[in-house]
Amino acid sequence: MAEIGSGKKTSLPPGLYVVATPIGNLADISERALDVLAGVDRIACEDTRVTAKLLTAKLIKKPLLAYHEHNGAVQRPKILDMIKSGERVALVSDAGTPLISDPGFKLVAEAQDEDLYVTAIPGPCAAITALSLAGLPTDRFLFMGFPPNKSGARQSWFTAEAKTHASLVFYESTRRLPECLADAAEVLGNRAVAVCRELTKKFEEVRRGSLPRVAAQYSQEGAPKGECVVVIGPPERKEETGGGSDMDTDALLKAALNHMSVKSASAFVAEVTGEKKKALYARALELSGK
Repeated sequence: MAEIGSGKKTSLPPGLYVVATPIGNLADISERALDVLAGVDRIACEDTRVTAKLLTAKLIKKPLLAYHEHNGAVQRPKILDMIKSGERVALVSDAGTPLISDPGFKLVAEAQDEDLYVTAIPGPCAAITALSLAGLPTDRFLFMGFPPNKSGARQSWFTAEAKTHASLVFYESTRRLPECLADAAEVLGNRAVAVCRELTKKFEEVRRGSLPRVAAQYSQEGAPKGECVVVIGPPERKEETGGGSDMDTDALLKAALNHMSVKSASAFVAEVTGEKKKALYARALELSGK
């Protein structure tokens, strides 16, 4: 059997092939990914229309099977049965690496659980591309997926990682970007941020600066077009020294109390900080004026 990606005619064993596709520039797809897409029996994808455009551009014609969060429970057994019967199935997302903020992980988990052949064909990933361009620390980072749509839940989402000493990476709809950055600035304060928009495309842009300043810019300008990845730098280490810990805890409690009961807020902050719930509950009562 020829090596996958060798440029020679390849015979693929039955299994699930997790294939990364371009995040914008079609030239970024790898030779190995094209070999696999051409060699499988069918392709499971989020949106058949999006994947069809890629295949047409690369002169590949394969049966497409819609697989997404709304039909996953129904489609997974079908896909697994196809592989058991000897088929080769590729899994792709609309853009980038599958399983990174998409529903593919359940399919991969179940295929692994049933000892089916599973392999990955690596390639473009918007989160990693953004980290490469952001100019922020990359030694430790946390990928957070998509934030909640509503402000209160979004602030809780940021609060949960307020003390995480890592760059925070997440995807966001540009339509909600101004409000999202405003919430991040309110919770996380004066940190560095990079908003990476339209990556690998003609109008690629990376806007860097302090979180409050960049949030204010987008608030004034309004929502931009396209797709974006946000990278927020880690907190300063000095925030943990001296007498700052009480102030940090109070800030967390106040943010949580905006949309939680005293009991829930104290439990939430206890989980985030590791501090004793009883003491936090008493402090939350004081802050709430109850």
